[in-house]
Amino acid sequence: MLLTLLLAAAGGLFAGAAPASAHAALLGSDPAQGVVVDKAPTQVTLTFSEQVAFSDSSVRVLDPRGQRVDTGKPTNLSGTTYGVQVRPGLPNGTYTVTYQVVSADSHPVSGAFTFSVGAPSATTVSASGPTVGGGVVGTLYGIVRYVSYAGYILLVGGAAFVLACWQRGAGVRAVQRLVVSGWVALTSATLALLLLRGSYTGSGKVADIFDLSLIGQVLQTKAGAALVSRLLLLAAGALFIAVLFGAYVRRDAEEAAAEEDAGEGGVDPSAEKRDLTFGLAIGGAVISAGLAATWAMAEHASTGIQTGIAMPVDVLHLLAVAVWLGGLATLLTALYRTPSIGTAAVRRFSRLAFGSVLTLAATGVYQSWRQVGSWSALTGTTYGQLLLVKVGLVAVLIGIAWISRRWTARLVDAPADVAEDTAQEKRATVAAQTSASASASAERTSAERTSAKAGGSEASRAEGASGPDGASGRASAGSGDSERAAQLARQRAAVAAARAKRVRDSDPVRTGLRRSVLTEAAVAVVLLAVTTALTTTEPGRTEEAAKAVSASSASQRSGSLSLKIPFDTGGQDGKGTVRLTLDPARVGGNVLHVYVTRPNGKAFDVPEVKVAFTLQAKSIGPLPIAPDHVATGHWSASGVQIPMAGDWKIEVTVRTSDIDQVTVNKNAQIG
Repeated sequence: MLLTLLLAAAGGLFAGAAPASAHAALLGSDPAQGVVVDKAPTQVTLTFSEQVAFSDSSVRVLDPRGQRVDTGKPTNLSGTTYGVQVRPGLPNGTYTVTYQVVSADSHPVSGAFTFSVGAPSATTVSASGPTVGGGVVGTLYGIVRYVSYAGYILLVGGAAFVLACWQRGAGVRAVQRLVVSGWVALTSATLALLLLRGSYTGSGKVADIFDLSLIGQVLQTKAGAALVSRLLLLAAGALFIAVLFGAYVRRDAEEAAAEEDAGEGGVDPSAEKRDLTFGLAIGGAVISAGLAATWAMAEHASTGIQTGIAMPVDVLHLLAVAVWLGGLATLLTALYRTPSIGTAAVRRFSRLAFGSVLTLAATGVYQSWRQVGSWSALTGTTYGQLLLVKVGLVAVLIGIAWISRRWTARLVDAPADVAEDTAQEKRATVAAQTSASASASAERTSAERTSAKAGGSEASRAEGASGPDGASGRASAGSGDSERAAQLARQRAAVAAARAKRVRDSDPVRTGLRRSVLTEAAVAVVLLAVTTALTTTEPGRTEEAAKAVSASSASQRSGSLSLKIPFDTGGQDGKGTVRLTLDPARVGGNVLHVYVTRPNGKAFDVPEVKVAFTLQAKSIGPLPIAPDHVATGHWSASGVQIPMAGDWKIEVTVRTSDIDQVTVNKNAQIG
């Protein structure tokens, strides 16, 4: 039931999900975003907040017509700085750089920026950059990741609940289905992630999901290695489940039989069961920690600061989540689907859950500091805000758990008649299974003996068939008795189960505990959804660093802007050059200077100069400026307001006589 709730929440969380936020941020580039360089560069470099993985076409440099001018595969220059060579002698104009890489924590990163050589120009290339991690493939990938977390929680938490709290639960069919469902969900999700990974970090096309070449490339990455390791551990997990619900259940049945036959010289298998329990606990812990490590080695914990501490802490965090929430799901199943669960089991889980919460608090504080780093990042970034929501949900969950502990304190063991009904149900079920097995054995014996006598005389066959003590007659009689015994055992089991359920449902304490645990599980579903969303959100520390570098870069770019524009009014003495400077060339107030010179470089005192600014992308302008004449060939205006950053068109009108004038223009990045 809880698995259905988890999957339903996953659908609600990821329906219409946006592309995953990048976990590696572009901190800077050379040439920088929006700059105008006098000399064409020989290479373009990009610096990220962490190491990234490139393919041959991860970085593209496009000219104004959209043609590639980069040559060769991007290379790692130093640390987190990467470069790609471009053709020498690039002509003037605006160039667009697009990048699509995979960050060290396995998430795709994409974007674009522009720079200009000589002067800005019109371009046919979109500067928005390619979008990765979105669309149908991105939505599917997000849902499957959620299912993988849910499967891990049910698998690990359910097994831990059985071994640590309620060992007799290993023989309960509802608990078995819950744990096996977790294993199936995690295995299926892991296989799906392997198929989706190539398209998710690449083209984003549904048709590429089954591209074998992309799957081969995924297997060579860190994320691919983690997924393959997870599959190998899940194979070991299948063996663990087979022993837990096979040999372990048989040992439990033998122990119950030994308790009943203790006075008849029966052998006590409790020591052997303790050894098996210890072995299962050690093996299960190793498999659970290994599965958790496959997330830690490929996601947030594997990059950034203090990775040697962060990865073990992340493993502990995932284990605590699984033991708490998975155990909660198993307890909920036991309370609703089984005739009774002992008080001791509920109280043991209460203590186990308390320890898990303490572990979550300790590891969560460290992870929060590592991923956020400052109060401003906690309140001013998406990651920090989601983290605050998660903390609030944990507080609500702890409050509900406190109510559950109060119900647990009032809980008493089932009455003797309920316990007896439960024991009768168990014995009746075993008897039914034994009877069915005996019936099948008798039928096989009859068939074998009949076949063996097929070559004998007809008289012998007749004698064997009609004799009162014939094998066939005995088998037939035995088969009929076994069928009647099995039917009677099933009826007794049904009556005992119905009576136990009536008594159980009439207990107000158990009813209150079931409702409290159900509410706790519902909040846990939302908490898991928020936790999964955090893994697809750029950490607050990284986002803050990217903003700081971007602001610093913008400040550096916002120096004095200088443009030279030749003009020719067509009349006599109508040629010259306009040099325009704008200081500090940023949003807000600026100082404008205009210098007009003749072709020989001397100051040209023309009758009139006018300037206008237009931001065509936002339909702003033209904003007219009438500078004051301050000296020969020099005009100036202060308080020139630039309302918004962008690629502005600057128009200069020069009049050299009463009838001769011309308007020239140039684009420039301002702000």
